[in-house]
Amino acid sequence: MREEVVVIVGAGQSGLATAACLTALSVPCLILERDDCVASLWRRRSYERVTLHLAKRFSQLPHAPLPDSAPNFLPKPLYLRYLDDYAARFGLRVALRREVVAAEYDPAEGRWRIEVRRRGNGGGGAAAAEEEEEEEECYWARYLVVASGENDEAVVPGSILGMESFPGPVVHSSRYRNGREYEGKAVLVVGAGNSGMEVALDVADCGARSTTIVVRSRLHVVSREIWWFAMLIMRFLPLGLLDALILLLCYLKFGDLSKYGIHRPSKGPLYLKKYTPKYPVVDSGTVKKIKSGEIQVMPSIKSIKGNYVTFSNGRIQSYDAIILATGYRSTVKKWLKSDDSLVGEDGMVKRMFPNNWKGDNRLYCAGLARRGIYGSGEDAQSIANDIACDYHHYHH
Repeated sequence: MREEVVVIVGAGQSGLATAACLTALSVPCLILERDDCVASLWRRRSYERVTLHLAKRFSQLPHAPLPDSAPNFLPKPLYLRYLDDYAARFGLRVALRREVVAAEYDPAEGRWRIEVRRRGNGGGGAAAAEEEEEEEECYWARYLVVASGENDEAVVPGSILGMESFPGPVVHSSRYRNGREYEGKAVLVVGAGNSGMEVALDVADCGARSTTIVVRSRLHVVSREIWWFAMLIMRFLPLGLLDALILLLCYLKFGDLSKYGIHRPSKGPLYLKKYTPKYPVVDSGTVKKIKSGEIQVMPSIKSIKGNYVTFSNGRIQSYDAIILATGYRSTVKKWLKSDDSLVGEDGMVKRMFPNNWKGDNRLYCAGLARRGIYGSGEDAQSIANDIACDYHHYHH
């Protein structure tokens, strides 16, 4: 039985930011992390060429501004170094290889009981990982912060007819690193979010014989510069007017994309970001290759038979490999037992910003409101201020 003041679940950007803000306010805290490193999404489940879509002023964490010398849009290695340095700078306590299996509020104790599965050190490959010893641990905490992220578990579609007959490799984008192994192959990328668009671009750049991306629903495509501009001026303009301005700039930048199979939704990109789970796609060069024909756009898949894929428009094409850029989901509801008001069935917070970070019984959520890195930092500061006020009052 281990006693802690604050337990934070997850050592991604949200968990690190919350711990740093608490540390700055002299509140002791412990982060429990399932993987064997901090920032595992960036380190282990993102492709090599990924670059932050938000400018650095919207990507920095509290108490640690990025230097003027840093590029405006940080590539993966630089952002990873920033997160590692961030954890070291604040001397954050992080318990690695700790998977939370249950967290329940005990009214009699007035605290959270957190059951944890501790995995061994591994280090011997897949076989050793299967045989590594597991231990059960139990923590008690007055405050519980959920910071395990909206990208916790890969979503793999199970409803594509005939997928099991496909003879080539089928991988989720979380396991994709670069396009070199797809050189000379016909590749189908399923899913047209930011990951799908960038993976398709990377595959095409690395010499795939052909690249196709499945675009199943309407989506907004913006450039990095247009989105950065929108972030800078969003507090000065009404949402509807700003959306109209963004769409005008996008039309001037990209033209009419509907002729290439990309159709925009009726609502604007900022409206959808605020009121729905839909983010715009921030273009990194994919649109240019779609226009040139190097990347082909197809609608939804009807069925697969061997190497042949039939699309909903009746077209049939042969592929050597399929990459599923079908997103992630939060897994919070699998282990969080004592909450009905803050986290919904999808593992994301139910409440709209700015009331998205605090629940009952000193339960908090950071980074589960689909507000990106900037939102994680704001959540962290709100949570830390609230806990510090209660903690210092409680102890004095």
